[in-house]
Amino acid sequence: MCVREQLELDREETIGRLVVLKGDHAAVVAASLDDNADDEHDPEGATIAFERSQIAALVRQTQDHLAEIDAAVERLDTGTYGTCERCGETIGAERLGARPTARTCIQCAR
Repeated sequence: MCVREQLELDREETIGRLVVLKGDHAAVVAASLDDNADDEHDPEGATIAFERSQIAALVRQTQDHLAEIDAAVERLDTGTYGTCERCGETIGAERLGARPTARTCIQCAR
């Protein structure tokens, strides 16, 4: 599988994960509206707030990953994919194989 195909597959999977996470977030928010909204006196309130916060963090991480995928595809289109954005050296094939969205070589990433 070529890099572009791998990135497109990752993009599709990430969009699917984002849809599920947003649905989960909406369900938690809806459930909290149906329940007692007084977190201070509701023994489940802290749990609901924690779940909502945790899912929101996962949504942000997934959106960030999607942006990284799109940036990698853009680098492919401009011919800069595989070049370290920091030092200008080639990013090793092993690193790109493990992390296709990598922007830096392993030395600069350290």
